[in-house]
Amino acid sequence: MKGHLHSLVRGLDPLVGRNVLREYVQARILEGLQRAGAMSPLAFQGGTALRFLYGLRRYSEDLDFALEGPRELYDLRGWTRAIVRQFRREGYEAEGSMRDRGNVHTGWIRVRGALYETGLSPHRAETLGVKVDVDTNPPAGAVTATRLVRRHVSVRLHHHDRASLLAGKLHAVMCRPWTKGRDIYDLAWYLSDPTWPPPNLELLNAAIRQGDAEAVPLDARTWPVVVAERVEGLSWDEVAHDVRPFLEREAETATKADVLGLLEARGG
Repeated sequence: MKGHLHSLVRGLDPLVGRNVLREYVQARILEGLQRAGAMSPLAFQGGTALRFLYGLRRYSEDLDFALEGPRELYDLRGWTRAIVRQFRREGYEAEGSMRDRGNVHTGWIRVRGALYETGLSPHRAETLGVKVDVDTNPPAGAVTATRLVRRHVSVRLHHHDRASLLAGKLHAVMCRPWTKGRDIYDLAWYLSDPTWPPPNLELLNAAIRQGDAEAVPLDARTWPVVVAERVEGLSWDEVAHDVRPFLEREAETATKADVLGLLEARGG
């Protein structure tokens, strides 16, 4: 592993190198989750899923999952321990931690030494961390699929299908209480692909009802209007500041007018 990491980041800008290194660790975590049987109850979702499954041109920090299978197969604590052992066998000082309060459980995998040994940090003790979030009470209505992905490693991923992934992103854009530019970048990416199917409205409305039981259901005509209202009110400086460190190419950012135009087109 160590020699491969050196070859991955050699000659890269340190910020890009960190993104590449983190993505490799993400791939190895996904590999470890598959080996441990986690892909039966879990479904991959979110921005990192878009990158691994469909080539989204931005890096990501976290691995997000929904518990869509039998609860008795769920063991994030045990899976985290198994992945830590995997990294330790390869010569890295790795540690894991777990938080399971509430519906969203979080496992942390931290690898110490990788950043220093690849020349990306002057600090020997600095850790590279990847967070694994699992929604243990996901909204109803998601449709799942399975796909073989080759990105650093070969792994068969159980994931939300394309319409359900879009529904999850729309919910994040509409309901996240802070501005996350990566959400808006992903939204523009979705909307600019004319082959991408419409959102899974059953899932989207179920997700909204989890936070507001009295919410008026959205349909094919109204969801673009509601999302456009949310986008219109965002500070584009905050959007750009959030997403910039994760882009492969900064020139690929969209303007607010671009995103609003794409939403208008979807609304017919």
